[in-house]
Amino acid sequence: MPDTSTLLDRPRRWDQPFGRDMDDATVDRLLQVSPFREMTPAEFPAHLPLRDILKNDTRVVHYEDNDIVVRKGDYGNSAFLVLSGKVEVLLFDVPPSALGRRERRRRGLLRSIARLWTNPNLPEVRDRDRVRATAELAEADENVHMKILVQDLPIAIDPHSIASLSEGQLFGELAALGRIPRGATIRAAGGAELLEIRWQGLRDIRSRSATLRKTVDELYRKNALSVILRSHPLFKHLKTEELAEVTREATFETYGNFEWYGNYKQLLDAGPAERLAAEPVIAREGDHPDGLILIRAGFARVSRAFGHGSRTISYLGVNQMYGLEELVHSQKTDAPAPLQATLRAVGYVDILRIPTPVVQKFVLARLPREQVLKFVSYPRQLDSHSDASRAAPARTVDAPSGRATEATPSHAAPPPAASTALDPGTLEFLVDNRFINGVATMLIDTDRCTRCDDCVRACATAHDNNPRFIRHGPIYGHHMVTNACMHCADPVCMIGCPTGAIHRSAQGPVVIDDQTCIGCQTCANSCPYGNIRMVEVRDEGGEFIVDKRRLPILKATKCDLCVDEMGGPSCVRACPHDALQRIDMKDTQTMAQWLKR
Repeated sequence: MPDTSTLLDRPRRWDQPFGRDMDDATVDRLLQVSPFREMTPAEFPAHLPLRDILKNDTRVVHYEDNDIVVRKGDYGNSAFLVLSGKVEVLLFDVPPSALGRRERRRRGLLRSIARLWTNPNLPEVRDRDRVRATAELAEADENVHMKILVQDLPIAIDPHSIASLSEGQLFGELAALGRIPRGATIRAAGGAELLEIRWQGLRDIRSRSATLRKTVDELYRKNALSVILRSHPLFKHLKTEELAEVTREATFETYGNFEWYGNYKQLLDAGPAERLAAEPVIAREGDHPDGLILIRAGFARVSRAFGHGSRTISYLGVNQMYGLEELVHSQKTDAPAPLQATLRAVGYVDILRIPTPVVQKFVLARLPREQVLKFVSYPRQLDSHSDASRAAPARTVDAPSGRATEATPSHAAPPPAASTALDPGTLEFLVDNRFINGVATMLIDTDRCTRCDDCVRACATAHDNNPRFIRHGPIYGHHMVTNACMHCADPVCMIGCPTGAIHRSAQGPVVIDDQTCIGCQTCANSCPYGNIRMVEVRDEGGEFIVDKRRLPILKATKCDLCVDEMGGPSCVRACPHDALQRIDMKDTQTMAQWLKR
């Protein structure tokens, strides 16, 4: 029988450079521009030289007057360096229609029904030519989306609502390195030439160059802080000069490891005490608060002393706060209240610490007490007691070390929780397994599930005859966290992708661009939850596509939340017993209600 397999070269790193027009002359020019000219080539290893990073992980982009560079709310995968011209940061909310936002095109009813007859009989069929090289189309499409003209803006714009960035300034690094949405809309003013650096290259340069690391860290504090505070409900009432004072006093701090997923699976096999010891303490129960802590990236565990150990009472994500109730109580009673819980970094956390006097002056002295307490992010303790000392476990101080130690009786009961709160066991399960990262986690009630597999078949119908999840996963009680992409708040699968094929779409889900995926397996290996699978793909004739060594070409696949389907996730709609649900892990009230049905 003749061999009809399709032969292709196996993709390698940088086979699809970020900018197709980056030649040696352009790289030579960049090496003469700050901050690259201050860098020493010896700082970079032989297999990852600075020159190659600039050639493969950057691109020069030209913008005309009023072109949008980045849009507030979009998830960013790159940073920008102004080579010439100027850009403006719009510190007000631009109407969505003025930003050229378009609704994703979803399948109509007829197209959805037609798939029953038009889907290939075999799974994972691809167009052979697209598998070969289609990154050019993807890049062109991205440029079309990025270069949007601002329309219908107010004629008179308050000068205080605009900040300018000129030659030599870097922006977008917060979104690129923190895997968070863009904090502001930025447009070109009078035309600008920008160097766009995808986050993989920015990370590699920053990790090896002290020059860029210092630049990025300074800009991280300088450019992002006012935008962060202005958008937060506790500080949005401040005037410009007041906001500037808060900005001067606030500080950024980082705890844990940005690439926390590296040792996550090892920690799963460790005991509870070892797992807890691996989480850096940000603030300790019983200590006096020195300010308000605002989570800017990552997750933190909130726990209280219980017996000779501790018990998790909550977890905090982006924009949630720690220490607010204690500051409110101190303001009310004119007596300092000790911290009621310990805050630990779960993997990696960026925090913003705002000193107590600043919070007292600009928040507590101006906003009603009950309005402030609405923002307490974990079960309230002080508010239900007349004496702060009754709310916290007793503590003693060891004289030689000066460290506070717990003096909680072993029979002490955990604090009361609201009826809709998650029970302590569930909280420990979710935090220890890092499921708190999920924005659309698939939960299955195993008591209701009849194993009919309707959910699996519906998923397969919508995705190349191959389901994008496995009806399997860790179980607590009678609820399973299924092996399906959770579209994480901190999507670590995006770390290390050499082409940027896996990314956060404008609609929110984490998706994989099949055309630019080179099958390197980096995302599948990085996913802490095993929710990305590598599949062998076939051509239109049903033959496997292989490279010149006769090895199969692979593609990364995972759940995409059926973003092009009219009714949302097919798996949820197909379940006949209401046993399956997609839940945002930060919405603990909705999750608790669903679990307790």
